[in-house]
Amino acid sequence: MATQTHSWLCRAIVENVPDAMIFADQKGVIRLWNSGAEALFGYTAKEALGQSLDIIIPENLRGRHWDGYHRVMATGETKYSKDPLSVPGIRKDGTRVSLEFSIAMLRDTGGSLLGIAAVLRDVTARWKKEKALMERLAALEAERKSVEATQEPREGKAG
Repeated sequence: MATQTHSWLCRAIVENVPDAMIFADQKGVIRLWNSGAEALFGYTAKEALGQSLDIIIPENLRGRHWDGYHRVMATGETKYSKDPLSVPGIRKDGTRVSLEFSIAMLRDTGGSLLGIAAVLRDVTARWKKEKALMERLAALEAERKSVEATQEPREGKAG
């Protein structure tokens, strides 16, 4: 390990981590796309590098995304740097995916904002399970209310 450089170690981690790791510059152009991003979104690094983030953002959400992205680039501030953000994404084949991600704003040595790095994870299976549980809970609650409404009041009766 002592013979490996720090930069080699960083590259190896980025390339081998199973989560998607992406860096987009100030204009939202993809400059880093690891093997996890390839697996998650279906684009090779060759296909994704140099492309707009639009390739992974559902069309109906692009306006909102870019409003926020440009605001962050202009102000250098974001409210999403601590807690993971949950959003839908889109794969190369057009299927939607539920994503959870965290970001890091990257600056040069002079403090100028270079862009945003994101670590993304597919949480589609978890989201579907949670949705099914919430639907089941709502159905059980409706059933309970229906049963209560049909029962006669028992107040005042001795048992």
